[in-house]
Amino acid sequence: MTRTMIGIAELEAGLIEDLVDRADNLEQKLSSGLRRLGGLEGTLITTAFFEPSTRTRLSFETAGRWLGAEVLTFNPATSSTVKGESLEDTARTLASIGTDLFVVRHTDDSAPSRFADASDRPVISGGAGITTHPTQTLADLLTIRRYFGRIEGLRIGIVGDVAHSRVAAGLISALPRLGALLHLIGPPGLLPGPADAATLARTHELDPSLPELDVVYLLRVQVERGTDTGYRSEEEYAADYGMTMARVGSLPAGAVVMHPGPMIRGVEISDEVADHPRCLATRQVAMGVPARMAAMLWCLGGETR
Repeated sequence: MTRTMIGIAELEAGLIEDLVDRADNLEQKLSSGLRRLGGLEGTLITTAFFEPSTRTRLSFETAGRWLGAEVLTFNPATSSTVKGESLEDTARTLASIGTDLFVVRHTDDSAPSRFADASDRPVISGGAGITTHPTQTLADLLTIRRYFGRIEGLRIGIVGDVAHSRVAAGLISALPRLGALLHLIGPPGLLPGPADAATLARTHELDPSLPELDVVYLLRVQVERGTDTGYRSEEEYAADYGMTMARVGSLPAGAVVMHPGPMIRGVEISDEVADHPRCLATRQVAMGVPARMAAMLWCLGGETR
């Protein structure tokens, strides 16, 4: 059976927990100094990123190599897609040369599914449109569980451009099923409507929420998608929703700040907070490697040594 990981919503809660457990085990091996873990020798993984990426693409490519796979980087800008080749024909071409697993990032929500249908190969979404980014969710869950020792019962606030964030979509799907309590915080135009998140706490005010949160998960405004914050300037937006050290001081002891990157310093997060020990942004990047290793192994049925 061809396994795909298009969205976190398609995965049962038990499977999500199993994948986080597997990623945790892999991270422990990596932290002990092991690198060549094996499990996917003789396979070819192709990363097809039609949208810019630093953390996601490089962590997928690192994960594949440490599992023993060959990793091919497909560059749309130098490919036949610029001549008009369809997404489906590109998928068939790459499958024909031996790709065993695709990682697809695209502005179109449907692109990973289209790749899977056309190629008949396993596909992992490396981030598509505003709906799917499952391995980022796994990395975030691993980060949270490592820090707190649990997910159940934690109070987590997602702050900023929630409506247009595929990262937020994954967290909104996964966290309540694992027992966390979610608060969505942002300007009226940047929160999903009640029909999209009817069971979640929603507010437009950040400061009153801070004393009640264990995790403040910050999101940047998706300006590349034409998002309008409703504010006249970044400075005005930052005054209401930017995380400063003063706001960190309003959090409970032990509460942390998270951000999936890229961070826009001075807008949703200040320099002082971004570089503070209570900000787990770099830890999230590190956890992305074992999370993506776990996803690849699940899709291809591999086992590490």
